Amino acid sequence: MTRSFKVSLLLPCAFAAAAALRAHEGAGFTVSVLVDGRPVPEYAGRGRIYIEALKGREFTIRLTNPTSERVAVALSVDGRNVIDAKRTSDLAATKWILAPAQTADIPGWQISGETARKFFFTETASSYAKWLGDTTNVGTIEAVYFREKRRDPAIASKDEAAGRLRRVESAQAEAERGANSSAPSPRSKAAAREADTYAATGIGDKTDFHVQWAAFDEDPTPAARIAIRYEFRPQLVRLGLIPREDELFARDGARGFEHAYAPDPYGHR
Repeated sequence: MTRSFKVSLLLPCAFAAAAALRAHEGAGFTVSVLVDGRPVPEYAGRGRIYIEALKGREFTIRLTNPTSERVAVALSVDGRNVIDAKRTSDLAATKWILAPAQTADIPGWQISGETARKFFFTETASSYAKWLGDTTNVGTIEAVYFREKRRDPAIASKDEAAGRLRRVESAQAEAERGANSSAPSPRSKAAAREADTYAATGIGDKTDFHVQWAAFDEDPTPAARIAIRYEFRPQLVRLGLIPREDELFARDGARGFEHAYAPDPYGHR
């Protein structure tokens, strides 16, 4: 039986600055990247969390709700919402809704109410972001968790509804301005060619993944924000996050002196 996860169709009602909390700081929310059903190792450094992108391998993203209430999660890969592939603010994004204590493994880009296309690690030149025409934010996975707003039982008036619509439009306009301002600066052809070899996410085979639309009125202040950077091994080595493994690097461990004596090839003769 295929499980169904809900995605939020409701537009957000306000725009607010994001609160930056990490899962290990007590919020309890977590995000993991799984390959073959197992979380991949994480590397902390340069103020971020990194993982190794395994070229050609499919992956899923595990979202966890540790609370006793519903939460909504804005999830992006390479700067694109995995539900509709749009670029918006986290608040304006269409979101996944997790039930209390629910864990959901998101397998790919949601292309319909029944089907997703699998995530897989590939080079930027072959990525979904490249096909969409914007590789500005490749190499990043980000999840932003929102709690549900506690509402009074009274029905909102028409004026309140109109004000809500204005705030939504303002949030969307802000997101568009941000997207336009992040346009890449001109690069040399050599730099562009190198960038095309870096890690990004492709859009792969179809897989059954049923979803339902549901209403969710989120608190505009995020409960947690978790970002993961991913790179191929050579780039992780260049960043100093994992050690080099070639023979030349191993020679750097050589020492001039040891507390030992020269071996005698003639034994006790």
